[in-house]
Amino acid sequence: MLSKTHEYALRAVACLAGQPGQPASADYLAEKTKVPRRYLTRVLQDLAAGGVVKSRSGPKGGYELIHDPAELSILDIVNAIAPMERINSCPLGLKSHTSLCPLHAELDRVYAEAEAAFGNVTIGQLLESTTTIVPLCEGD
Repeated sequence: MLSKTHEYALRAVACLAGQPGQPASADYLAEKTKVPRRYLTRVLQDLAAGGVVKSRSGPKGGYELIHDPAELSILDIVNAIAPMERINSCPLGLKSHTSLCPLHAELDRVYAEAEAAFGNVTIGQLLESTTTIVPLCEGD
C-alpha cells in the first residue's frame, strides 16, 4: 500500500522528531535510518517541497522538521511524498461501470480506512509510545 519512498520518509521524519531543534545531516539520517544516502537526499527534497522539513546549508546545517511532531500525522508524511490513490472510477475504463464494481468499491473502502488511520496517528504519538524501541530509527 505504501511505497519504499513513503517508508523512508517516515523513518527520516521519526528520526528528526526524536531530536527536536537539532538539524541532522543527510549522512547522519542515512546512517540512523538505514536508508541509502542518495535515495534519502531525494526523499528529503520531497519532504521539503511538501512543507514537512526545512534545510539549512553550512557547518551547523541540516534538516529539521517544520511542524511540531504532535501535529504531524503519518498521513501528512504520506501526502508530502505521494498521496494515496483512491479509486474514483473504473480502473479498466469500462463504460458500463457507471459506479465502482464490488471489487473496486471494497478496495477503495480499505484505502479510505487506511487514510483515516494514518491521519489519526501523529509522529509525536509514535515517539511517546511506552516501548523502549525508537520508532523507525536506530537508537544510539
